[in-house]
Amino acid sequence: MDDRVKKMLDETKSKMDKAITHMESELTKVRAGKATPSLLDSVRVDYYGSMMPLSQVANVNNADARTLVIQPWEKAMLGPIEKAITLANLGFNPQNDGVLVRIAVPALTEDRRKDLVKRAKTEAESGRVAIRTIRKDAMEAGKALLKAGLPEDEAKDCETRVQKLTDECSVKIDKLIELKEKDIMTV
Repeated sequence: MDDRVKKMLDETKSKMDKAITHMESELTKVRAGKATPSLLDSVRVDYYGSMMPLSQVANVNNADARTLVIQPWEKAMLGPIEKAITLANLGFNPQNDGVLVRIAVPALTEDRRKDLVKRAKTEAESGRVAIRTIRKDAMEAGKALLKAGLPEDEAKDCETRVQKLTDECSVKIDKLIELKEKDIMTV
């Protein structure tokens, strides 16, 4: 196999792996009724004038399956943390007891579960679109190599390998969304 083809295939695989990793991280933000610290990953707190991720100003832990406990490193941050969680519009009602901020994660209704499944499927579709875009770019790169003097049989082999990578990634996405849907719909 030509070195240019090998390099292009390696780059394509790397990009597809990154797209799947990104989709997985987006799926973790779709909560399934369980309290996990990752639910608050998107929360940014006003820390003396600069916006910081919550994880950089406090410890976030599970007290139990339905409760998150946030312990700020400075007591002065209790109010800003509470405000940031409310403003993040995650559907949580933080409670400040003067030492900790507690969040009771409500149980999900059937309608809410269905909405979350839709959101998860939207994330999966975004992942599929990213994979198809990477595939299109790789196919164009293969055609450019063909014009640059790559033998036609190697170019066809390259296209076949790119399609195989695309199919493998599509199967991974399908499995991930199937697991997430099962997780969300489990009461």
